[in-house]
Amino acid sequence: MAANRDDWDLVLRNYAVRARPEEISPNVCLCHTDTSIVIHDRYPKSIYHFLVLPRPIPGFIDVDELTDLRTLFKCGREKAKKVLDGLAEEAAKLKKEMEENMLQHNKFKWDIWIGFHPVPSLKHLHLHVMSADLCSDAMKIKKHYNSFHPQRGFFLHLHEVLSWFEAEPSFYARKIQLKPSTYEPLLKHDLECFHCNEEFKTMPKLKEHLQEEWDTIAARERPIWARKKAARKRAEEKKQAAEKARAHGADEGHGNDKGEGASKKRASQSDDDAEPNTKRARTSESLPEDEAGGSATEPET
Repeated sequence: MAANRDDWDLVLRNYAVRARPEEISPNVCLCHTDTSIVIHDRYPKSIYHFLVLPRPIPGFIDVDELTDLRTLFKCGREKAKKVLDGLAEEAAKLKKEMEENMLQHNKFKWDIWIGFHPVPSLKHLHLHVMSADLCSDAMKIKKHYNSFHPQRGFFLHLHEVLSWFEAEPSFYARKIQLKPSTYEPLLKHDLECFHCNEEFKTMPKLKEHLQEEWDTIAARERPIWARKKAARKRAEEKKQAAEKARAHGADEGHGNDKGEGASKKRASQSDDDAEPNTKRARTSESLPEDEAGGSATEPET
């Protein structure tokens, strides 16, 4: 049993150290780079729930330094900042993909949370990127819920962690200790809806309420996003019509220019053809009468 538990503790690390992550099942691995890998959370706590894992980089950071946030911060401020900035970049890309998927499949988009657990349940640093609903069959116990409650304090939002680097050294030093004794009591907090703060005695009642909250948001937001989509479509159609009209006008203008050019050319040719006759007429008019039409003394008949 202990061996199985140890295997499970290392499941994320095993993904992170894979030399060929492209061989991981697409049901597990969403995407990867040289420095990170994005996987589906096996037990998602929201409608959308992914994990971004940093990969060890030879000569820069090894796998043991990536056990969790505490081991990362022990590597030094500069190295920790670089790793977290890399995770933030990947999370931003993932968030955009999630929002596009939300619009495609749910017809609206809602908030996305990005953050860490200070005392994680699995070894290897992982950044949660999840939709802000906490509606999931895998959400079963109080500990689960409180660990992701956005205001409870156990879920450390990425922007908050990154702000530590801008703080006074004393504040930074205090925050990066991440003592379990500071955070673990938060998991025992009473069950409260993160939307309205209503308290619940049991998880089933809370989950039912959370689903109702999400359904209410969906019913409100879908018509709004439908109108936005229709407005964008009308604007795009108007833009295309204007571009088509400009192109048509340019073609007509080009045709008129060609017609005017041809007319001018024909007129020029006509002038050239007429010029010799004009010269001859002028010449005839300038000749003496006898040269122009015969002898002036020729009798009339």
